[in-house]
Amino acid sequence: VQLVESGGGLVQAGGSLRLSCVASGSTFSILAMGWYRQAAEKERELVAYISISSSGGTYYTDSVKGRFTISRDSAMNTMYLQMNNLEPNDTAVYYCKARATRMDYWGQGTQVTVSS
Repeated sequence: VQLVESGGGLVQAGGSLRLSCVASGSTFSILAMGWYRQAAEKERELVAYISISSSGGTYYTDSVKGRFTISRDSAMNTMYLQMNNLEPNDTAVYYCKARATRMDYWGQGTQVTVSS
């Protein structure tokens, strides 16, 4: 499975960005997908994830609830993260992760910078 993120950039506080993650390869083996982020000198943390099952269950870390929305387009093998009302603390490299039947896969990351 290969994952490619896009959509990062520089935005002012209160602004919005939409991240995309396109999966290719053995996508049939993917069980769930998620977004992680890693700020400078901090550990990588889970932001949100979505199940690939028909239920499409989602999870959000507390700091982004009500501001971020994770979604997927199964036909295009694409996952999105709509980020609204961005805050400077959201500044980080955002990574896409796919949990598959045998292993996990990571994208290369996309930088999100929120200025105050």
